[in-house]
Amino acid sequence: MGHGHPEDESIQGIDEACRQLVRQLGEGGWLKYAIGGTAYGASADTIDTRAVCLIRETLAQYSGLADFAFAMQGLGSGAISLFGSEAQKLKYLPRVANGSAIAAFAISEPDAGSDVAALGCEARKEGESYVLNGEKTWISNGGIASFYVVFARTGEEAGARGITAFVVDAETSGLEIAERIEVMAPHPLARLAFKNCRIPAAQRLGEAGKGFKVAMATLDIFRSSVAAAALGFARRAMEEALRRSTSRKMFGQALADFQLTQGKLAKMATEIDAAALLTYRAAWLRDMGKSVTVEAAMAKMTATEIAQQAIDTAVQIFGALGVVSGQTVERLYREIRPLRIYEGATEVQQIIIARGMIKAFQESEREHG
Repeated sequence: MGHGHPEDESIQGIDEACRQLVRQLGEGGWLKYAIGGTAYGASADTIDTRAVCLIRETLAQYSGLADFAFAMQGLGSGAISLFGSEAQKLKYLPRVANGSAIAAFAISEPDAGSDVAALGCEARKEGESYVLNGEKTWISNGGIASFYVVFARTGEEAGARGITAFVVDAETSGLEIAERIEVMAPHPLARLAFKNCRIPAAQRLGEAGKGFKVAMATLDIFRSSVAAAALGFARRAMEEALRRSTSRKMFGQALADFQLTQGKLAKMATEIDAAALLTYRAAWLRDMGKSVTVEAAMAKMTATEIAQQAIDTAVQIFGALGVVSGQTVERLYREIRPLRIYEGATEVQQIIIARGMIKAFQESEREHG
């Protein structure tokens, strides 16, 4: 799968690399773990969160784009695995599992990112159809996806209770790729525009007005796996730092012989293992059927922040060579940064954790008060 730094970093080059990775992951049997339901080609009837985390951690050590391709097949189709009708599952999931269809998850908007309840994209019911109007942005796989799981306001109630999920095929009339977005760790990304985009009511995913629940349940599965990807990046950075520090001679000894370097390596190793324990605790609890909103937020926040520090340390150990384009640690430096933002920024995770703690404390007080 290469080293995750495609030679052609044009949009077309990245698109083609991503398509190829999805095909390879499908052919290799990896995407069976990204969906749920053995009847549709999955490895198990429910998504195995620990397996997803192990795969992402492993892929991220070698190729950020391969990790991205795997993760988006899961996130983009997760709502169908969890809430899809039999017809929807049969139509989409087998193709996601074999790599012949590329999935995407469209929730963010120009004015609604972390605050999902602020969505402005609307879906109006007209007979046996829904008509979508509005925009989505920062959509991973935008421009190459075969279908998009789109969240739009249907207005049953105000705020989060008036949102519905839909599956929109890429070739649907009225869906346009309004802009391709280039970012520091290249991957397919776009802004979508819906202009009187008419879809059959059968493309609605789950109940009307219950889209927020669909989105949160999907994110809960895959949030732990973002932490796992961060672990993969961090472990690769530690390996690179060890290789460099043990081979680089300075003042008559290896860089690794200096206590300052040893202190950095010890901190890196310990924090990575601490983040791994949080990550796999969240994954295990989810596989046991528990709610993991707080635990997944703790894992995602800790692993991404610690990975950023570990990679920064590795760059420092490499010295000037660490900031040369094409070096592994330079690539990792670019690849880790978005993980502290997407699927809920670190600050949002802090809010989720604190609210969960406060709610649990208040419930306990009421029970024993």
